Amino acid sequence: MGLLRNITRQVADDAKTVATQPVRTAREWRHTVEQVRRGELPPSEVLKVVAGTAGALVVVLLLLFPIYWILMAALSGSGASLYTSSSFQLLPEQPTLQPFVWVIGDLIVPSYQVAVGIPLTDLAFVVDTPEVTFLDASAHGVDRPSDFKHFLWNSITVAIPTVIIAMCLIIPASYALSRKEFLFRRKVLFAYVLLTQVGGGLGVALLIGMYAIYVQFGINDSKLALAVYYAATAVPFNTWLLKTYMDGIPVSYEEAAVVDGAPPWRVVTEVILPMSAAGLTTIFIFIFLTGWTEFVVAQTLLGTDNYTLPVGLYALVEEYSIPWARFSAFALTFATPIMLVYLFAQRYIEGGLSFSGMEG
Repeated sequence: MGLLRNITRQVADDAKTVATQPVRTAREWRHTVEQVRRGELPPSEVLKVVAGTAGALVVVLLLLFPIYWILMAALSGSGASLYTSSSFQLLPEQPTLQPFVWVIGDLIVPSYQVAVGIPLTDLAFVVDTPEVTFLDASAHGVDRPSDFKHFLWNSITVAIPTVIIAMCLIIPASYALSRKEFLFRRKVLFAYVLLTQVGGGLGVALLIGMYAIYVQFGINDSKLALAVYYAATAVPFNTWLLKTYMDGIPVSYEEAAVVDGAPPWRVVTEVILPMSAAGLTTIFIFIFLTGWTEFVVAQTLLGTDNYTLPVGLYALVEEYSIPWARFSAFALTFATPIMLVYLFAQRYIEGGLSFSGMEG
């Protein structure tokens, strides 16, 4: 509970910071202008800051330009600007959201039955709730929406078990490697480092053997089996990362908790894990994105009904003969949650990669 309260408090603080950032920025600039007028701050220092900010903004805009290009291709309705620069325009002449409507499809809350009972009586009856339509794709000229929601559900049901399985292995392993002395500990650490460095190279070779084994046991089209594979590949690097982060937490905190009578499980859940929030958030994001964005293994193992979002995006090329506007809208819709996660969790990732559980 302490860890959840800490995460909730940090999320609330981040939301408040984002909401009040424009006001704080305007206040800081007004204060800077007053300092320049009073002669307390040289104008050259302000110009340096402005020039540096402008330069950084130009670099960011250049890095984001491909995303802007794809967005304009989706809004144009034809997507012609993706394969010819002569068709590119800063703003499309007749922008349309039809490709995004095609991606999202019909947003309908279906009708369902609710059993209602009257208190202190034996009376009960069934009520049919009305069907609610938030978005009717046919009203926007879309006759056959995409299977985005189906692919989305498949990705969620792969990514969440991946996170659960991997975290159940990584957290105890990281704590044991960081705090406990046991037989072959150094060799286990060496094996983790070895798997971290050569895992990518072995992945292609192991994929062939793994596919043969999965087919032999009849689980090659199982999302849970795919999640187990993702979790296994995520364990070495993320265990080493979290273990290194826990190494920065002073042992004195644990000793103080033990002196106060806390059992070992409370030491871990109320001392180590709350102080490892940044590291836990970092590995959570890395593991989740493994299950969310991986393509090669998912395409190899899964059948059409279990395609995840990356495989579904690739399938558009074959099924619809490269509809670039729809392809762009699908890609942007798929990538938007990832971009939001990185923007929101940037501070936590930086803290988790600092290899220290102490702030300051």
